[in-house]
Amino acid sequence: METGKHELRRSMGVWTGISVVIGTVIGSGIFFKQGQVLETAGGTNAGLAAWLIGGLITLAGGLTVSEVGSRIPETGGIYVYMKKLYGEFVGFLTGWTQVAIYAPAIIASVTAYFSQLFADFFGIPMQWVPVIGIITLILITTMNSFDNRIASAFQVTTTSIKLIPIAALIIFGMFFGKADALGQTVAHVTSTASGNFGLAILATLFAYDGWATLANLGGELKNPSKNLPRAIIFGLLIVILAYVGVTYGIYQAVPANQIVALDSQVPYTVAKQAFGQVGGKLLAIGILVSMAGTLNGKMLAFPRMVYAMADEGVLPRFLKRINKAKEPIAALWTTAGLAMILIVISGADWLSDMAVFVIWLFYAATFCGVFILRVQDRKNGVEQDATLFKVPLYPLVPIIAIGGALFVLINTLIASFSMVLISFVFVAIGIPVYYYYQVKNK
Repeated sequence: METGKHELRRSMGVWTGISVVIGTVIGSGIFFKQGQVLETAGGTNAGLAAWLIGGLITLAGGLTVSEVGSRIPETGGIYVYMKKLYGEFVGFLTGWTQVAIYAPAIIASVTAYFSQLFADFFGIPMQWVPVIGIITLILITTMNSFDNRIASAFQVTTTSIKLIPIAALIIFGMFFGKADALGQTVAHVTSTASGNFGLAILATLFAYDGWATLANLGGELKNPSKNLPRAIIFGLLIVILAYVGVTYGIYQAVPANQIVALDSQVPYTVAKQAFGQVGGKLLAIGILVSMAGTLNGKMLAFPRMVYAMADEGVLPRFLKRINKAKEPIAALWTTAGLAMILIVISGADWLSDMAVFVIWLFYAATFCGVFILRVQDRKNGVEQDATLFKVPLYPLVPIIAIGGALFVLINTLIASFSMVLISFVFVAIGIPVYYYYQVKNK
């Protein structure tokens, strides 16, 4: 194991970047959130609009971060952006939040969902789910410990496979469905929130989350100033088309009230209508592959941020160790270890909800960074490099991104005030850690 000043290998091309975006965003949400979004929206027209608007807000955020990322093409993603925009303290809290809260909780949540579906598919008792999760994380982390071209190839492969069940749901619903995708309303079933379009959009934004993890790989992308924006933009466009297409296909195949009643079983119902019991099994396999790809994408991206912080001396030095394959081996296994602990002792769903809220705080600040960077350019009399990506329709797109972030934060604050308070406590724990390393590094 080597601990010198090595650089991570720039071996990832734009297709790998696109695969990371698609792979980390498309997991279980598109398959299991249809009933919740539809009931909350109150009808199929509003449900489709919620998925589309959520996607457009996410795309606005992706375009905005792409300009920031193209000008700061370094490993560490939002942590590095926040540090350069707002200083060491805010940058550290950003990284701390991702390292200590966001990354382990999201990885634990995805692993738990995968393990539950895996156990159900093979008839394994549910008490073995934590064991399956730990084994899964060990396998994924081991793969990521080798040359990143191996994990990259796995990411491209799983992303390609996961599009198969999505395409099947879209095609069957559009051409063989017997319901009417448009104009249906949902009778009051279980939720007093029925008809709340804002909360429906909020639910889709959670399903779209994960795209920003690609920014953590800025130091390993070939020609990151061009490939980072391309990967984020094209990846998100594919995700939006997939989400809206699957939603339309499901609405066309199953009546609205039945979708709400079936909830997470909707995809299985559509698959069985199309292909019988075999279709349900094939769909389950497709979802398992989808979630494995999502987990790999997160393990590919999150440890790079841990590595970047350790390399700068604000986390324990052992976390910057890289192996002969030039992979951040210590950061990889530490991130996996924290996630394994959460799988065993914590409620991953609650933690992931908290993590998503916290990360949107930093998304909002990163979106504002575009204005800061452009003002600095004008103040210094420096023209932007013509080779760098510039967000289109400036300043409208960044304003939409900021508005979307505020929408997430305000609605979460209203709906889950206690969770918001607890999330701030976890962030605040990072303050003494920051000052400890400030004193230590003097």
